[in-house]
Amino acid sequence: MEYPNSIYGLFFILFLIPIHSAFTHNSTSTVQINSNSILVALLDSHYTELAELVEKALLLQKLEEAVGNHNITIFAPRNQALERDLDPEFKRFLLEPRNLKSLQMLLMSHILPSRIASHHWPENSLRHQTLSNHRLHLTTNPSGKKSVDSAEILRADDVLRPDGVIHGIERLIVPRSVQEDFNRRRNLRDISAILPEGAPEVDPRTNRLKKPAPVPAGAPPVLPIYDALAPGPSLAPAPAPGPGGPRHHFNGERQVKDFIQTLLHYGGYNEMADILVNLTSLATEMGRLVSEGYVLTVLAPNDEAMAKLTTDQLSEPGAPEQIIYYHIIPEYQTEESMYNAVRRFGKISYDTLRLPHKVVAQESDGSVKFGHGDSSAYLFDPDIYTDGRISVQGIDGVLLPPEEENEDESASIRRAKIPLVKVATKPRRGKLLELACSMVGVCS
Repeated sequence: MEYPNSIYGLFFILFLIPIHSAFTHNSTSTVQINSNSILVALLDSHYTELAELVEKALLLQKLEEAVGNHNITIFAPRNQALERDLDPEFKRFLLEPRNLKSLQMLLMSHILPSRIASHHWPENSLRHQTLSNHRLHLTTNPSGKKSVDSAEILRADDVLRPDGVIHGIERLIVPRSVQEDFNRRRNLRDISAILPEGAPEVDPRTNRLKKPAPVPAGAPPVLPIYDALAPGPSLAPAPAPGPGGPRHHFNGERQVKDFIQTLLHYGGYNEMADILVNLTSLATEMGRLVSEGYVLTVLAPNDEAMAKLTTDQLSEPGAPEQIIYYHIIPEYQTEESMYNAVRRFGKISYDTLRLPHKVVAQESDGSVKFGHGDSSAYLFDPDIYTDGRISVQGIDGVLLPPEEENEDESASIRRAKIPLVKVATKPRRGKLLELACSMVGVCS
């Protein structure tokens, strides 16, 4: 009778041994990386700056898991792009311990969970999801050059391993979420450094200060933006300072620099950035306005739209400034706020910095349409840059005031239909009097 009990006990022990070994195996199992792995090749490659950032971001374990599950593609910026070309403040932001998630997001946006070698590069434009769920735009231009987002591939198939491939690229790819986090952190640091005081109260009729009444912190300036934009008579007082004032609680120049850099990183808006910085002084003027507490919304035409402007439209003195002024709204609007407004009210007229012209917005095809006629434009790239002071919305056309369109059409019609006629000028009254005196012979 003892044998059955012992047999049952033996079977029970033999049954528990595989289960215990399975649990211990699962609890201690890790992905084994051999010396021929793409991850080891990255750490030993000439991309030393990128390898250093990967180690500082504590990403080695995550990348080991990715390599164990996928064949990966790494887009590695050259060392110069991380050493010299990168904004020092942005690099300092990435290396701060509290911004570890932003650094991890930035680095994982350079890694695809699939193998794409140069001979598998898509001929047409395709978007691929990265380890950070950010999508990269892989393209091939007509000359055969490959690029990922706005970065050109300099060394295709630079490092090849069985579990991945590394392509060398010319610049760092910055996701929009990381750029916005950087802008938000820097602006909050500037604002929290000194308590804003607000603008003094101004009489809009005389542009003279009434009394130094306290204004709530962060309140908009009392002086209209048009008075701050254009200088008045020499005897008139200077525009009252906004929440920034002379102490620069709002660093407008830095915010304008941020949104211009965002346009360049976004791609397709180089002409707009060139006009703001090189052809005009609008970037400096916008920075001054933001520093004084004003808010702006920029409707930025893309490069394809700017290429349609004729030489006559840009050759006249002050023409580029007038065109851009018509694309700047002295309000803070986002894609959501504008779309909700046109859905509710139909047509909305927004003031612009080009007085007295206004730009009309209306709902069309599920988007926001600006202007009318041939110079209309759709909201093409929403919320390219939004920081609470400056909002940049990409559009697919250049807007022109309706009066200017009619003048151009009527002028062309007159040149085409009206023949040239020589017109004799009428003699003035003095000439007629001299002629009458010589004929009568009475005048002395």
